[in-house]
Amino acid sequence: MYYQGVKKIIIPRPVPKKRANLGDMHPILERIFLARGIVSATELDRTLAKLPSPWLLSGMEDMVGHLITAINRQQRICIVADFDADGATSCAVAIKGLQLLGAGQVDFVVPNRFEYGYGLTPEIVELVKRQNPDVIVTVDNGISSIDGVRVAKELGIKVLITDHHLPGHQLPVADAIVNPNLVDDQFPSGALAGVGVMFYVLMALRSRLREQNWFAQNQVQEPNLAQLLDYVALGTVADVVALDPINRALVHQGLLRIRSGRSHPGINALIEVSGRKPEAIFATDLGFALGPRLNAAGRMDDMSLGIQCLLTDDPALAKTMALQLDELNNDRREIEGQMKNEAMALLGEMKKLDERHTPAGVCLFDANWHQGVIGILASRIKDQLHRPVIAFAPAGNNEIKGSARSIPGVHIRDVLSDIAAAHPKLLSKFGGHAMAAGMSLRMKDYPPFALAFDEMVRKRLLTVDLEQKVYSDGELTEQEMTLEFAELLQNAGTWGQEFPEPIFDGVFDVIQARIVGQRHLKLVLRKPFGELLIDAIAFYVDKPENWLGLRSIKAAYKLDINEFRGNRSVQFIVQYLEKII
Repeated sequence: MYYQGVKKIIIPRPVPKKRANLGDMHPILERIFLARGIVSATELDRTLAKLPSPWLLSGMEDMVGHLITAINRQQRICIVADFDADGATSCAVAIKGLQLLGAGQVDFVVPNRFEYGYGLTPEIVELVKRQNPDVIVTVDNGISSIDGVRVAKELGIKVLITDHHLPGHQLPVADAIVNPNLVDDQFPSGALAGVGVMFYVLMALRSRLREQNWFAQNQVQEPNLAQLLDYVALGTVADVVALDPINRALVHQGLLRIRSGRSHPGINALIEVSGRKPEAIFATDLGFALGPRLNAAGRMDDMSLGIQCLLTDDPALAKTMALQLDELNNDRREIEGQMKNEAMALLGEMKKLDERHTPAGVCLFDANWHQGVIGILASRIKDQLHRPVIAFAPAGNNEIKGSARSIPGVHIRDVLSDIAAAHPKLLSKFGGHAMAAGMSLRMKDYPPFALAFDEMVRKRLLTVDLEQKVYSDGELTEQEMTLEFAELLQNAGTWGQEFPEPIFDGVFDVIQARIVGQRHLKLVLRKPFGELLIDAIAFYVDKPENWLGLRSIKAAYKLDINEFRGNRSVQFIVQYLEKII
């Protein structure tokens, strides 16, 4: 019997045999950092002083030049944002930052995903035109907007693209493009989120204005752009980009601002409605509590609500909007649960139809599915099957939209590129990353696309290890299961994507087990022959009643701190459970 019904294997995280220069550090923490490729204390520096120069990004000179012209001439600037948390925070950073740096007329447009779809399309340009802008600045989109940029240029609108998505074979003919993933870009990381790219643009713009003595000449106080880092931290974590040294510094500094009470009212309101406290916020809270509530606006309705919540300086108004976002997120959860049940039923029917053929790449479609939730659905099914999954929903005009999620070793955007090359008429459009992508196609092309997707994924799986693994940082003794050590782990690193939070494992006697909140399993555990009793919780357990009455289990867990009615105690957050026979 396995947690969530999925068999995994717990293995020690490999620790390179390298000489470490990490200073005086707890030996377990030293091992944890070595296993994540950290061999020097300088790599753990999370100060802004260590950030690389923004001028390493190709296109930055043109970008800054056009923005300075717009500021000096007080031109109208329209920010065109994406409809996810990265897009919303990018938009907030762009508007607040440009206003701090002297732009007087800055507004935004965010596409409604149900009406316009993603990016700077010709239809969005027509919508933007109503604002009569001189300049369009895209955030977290634009690198694939060939037609939209062309239409904007024909209308005499300058187009400046900031994006982090992978470029296609053709780039839009924009006035400037800043994207760390452009071919031959010299910036040392392609992992910046869209919000990070926009923050870097503002840093370069401020430095050039400083060189030109612009602040003194215009009697404007030079702004501290660090005030925007709460937005940057939220967007970076919510977009699940790799937390490399640059992103760890940006997120850490943003978290410090939040914990010290210096974040924006909208961020504070999102923290409050999620039941967290600003002084105890960590990166995981941004990803699992704030991010989904902000994303709910774009998934269920219109991301304008999320952006307005981030932008407002009125705490009462921010709270009202955050409560609306919380309601939308609850609606999203309910719809997601129903869709997941329907998806699992579809998978069951597929197996009945052909017991011999298990799809390598899974495509699922239901005419009643919600377009805003298919990405989460694909992620949930991918976790169940450990296979690349695309979930599709109707998009009108005999078209369907799909959202793909992949597994390590299968670059999903490359899979779509191969399909487009082999079957040029199947895909209307597509884009994305290694692990996630979106696409559109005609309803009549769904069957051949599903076959092509399965075929292309199957070729890649030949070289992929499909055994699901939980990487452990080892066992802890009772003497290490303390509040002090849990606090040390929490504060030692900015944990997240590709810089994973420490996970430990062990065999435990089950002293008590009960079900809470319908699907959560609350446990009291003890090491065999030990004395210390430890509380543990496993969230969203399939058939949690099956775990009642067990005498011993094997568990992989995170060491956490539970705060309840002013009391703090150590608890395990269970990542994987296995019955001991």
